[in-house]
Amino acid sequence: MEYTLQPAERALFWVGALITASLALWLLYKIITGFRIWVLGNGDLLSPKLGKWAVVTGATDGIGKSYAEELARRGFSMMLISRSQEKLDDVAKSLESTYKVETKTIAVDYSHDDIYPKIEKGLAGLEIGVLVNNVGISYSYPEFFLHIPDLENFITTMINVNITSVCQMTRLVLPRMEARAKGVILNISSASGMFPVPLLTIYSSTKASVTSFFSDISGRNCFRKLFKVACIKQSKVKLVVPLF
Repeated sequence: MEYTLQPAERALFWVGALITASLALWLLYKIITGFRIWVLGNGDLLSPKLGKWAVVTGATDGIGKSYAEELARRGFSMMLISRSQEKLDDVAKSLESTYKVETKTIAVDYSHDDIYPKIEKGLAGLEIGVLVNNVGISYSYPEFFLHIPDLENFITTMINVNITSVCQMTRLVLPRMEARAKGVILNISSASGMFPVPLLTIYSSTKASVTSFFSDISGRNCFRKLFKVACIKQSKVKLVVPLF
């Protein structure tokens, strides 16, 4: 005897079918996106066609240094910004000898908020195609908010390095990119900014703020220009907690 679905059962069937189809399409999209990013790569998107110079903050170690090396390999002249002039000189010499590119350096401490006139002067006249906002700091070890040593200065330093640097560097570079209608800004964020992290409260909050800042810029301010603002959600290289 053939069973006939009742109206309520029929409605639930189609709801389930739509949900299943939506999940399948979402999964397919993620697979295709992952394949495009991690297998095909971005081709010549990041090339000196965007502008002769690439600027990398926190360029002497870790992720920042790796970006500097990759951008130099692609033919960009490199503006390296970090705290230690000695380390900057070492990285600059390595890039010049390995990739035969021009380099410049600016030694500043991003924990201070009076450094931007010096940076602006150093960037003057450069055709900047790529800005990598990489500089950042986190906790020495996970800790509850009220138990952080020297909390007042810790808050100021964390905000200056993780938020102010991104906003100010974008302020300095974005107008000339917009005027030329091309350029790329890469912001090195963190998985910690995607959800609450009780023992990394300030760090997590700063990364969430930066992610929101870039989403607002790319979605509302630059939509008429041939301009790309990207936010890379990147876990720390030296992990305190997995994925943080």
